[in-house]
Amino acid sequence: QVQLVESGGGLVQAGGSLRLSCAASGRTFSDYGMGWFRQAPGNEREFVAAISRGADSTRYADSVKGRFTISRDNAKNTVYLQMSNRKPEDTAVYYCAAVWDRYYYNTHSREYDYDSWGQGTQVTVSS
Repeated sequence: QVQLVESGGGLVQAGGSLRLSCAASGRTFSDYGMGWFRQAPGNEREFVAAISRGADSTRYADSVKGRFTISRDNAKNTVYLQMSNRKPEDTAVYYCAAVWDRYYYNTHSREYDYDSWGQGTQVTVSS
């Protein structure tokens, strides 16, 4: 498994921007598809965005499409989530996840596909 550490969470006003980072270690980062999930209080964890091993493919939840952008830098072993035009309903703990994938262009939106998870970072959007 790969070890994941998220950073960049905090408090932001609605309409503002924030970038989350997730640093990976322990394995060859470019062998892994990456994803971001989130969990709001009282809710189940839900898919936010995913990116393929080589960053050629991305996928987004409808609720964040057009506002969030996932990217990765394989030289830095890091995946990012740029969040713009934040809404109060974006308040949640955000988790980074990794899945080993033999296929270069795959993206994964199912939580159970992923085998490594970070500890999460809190993001709070005030109205």
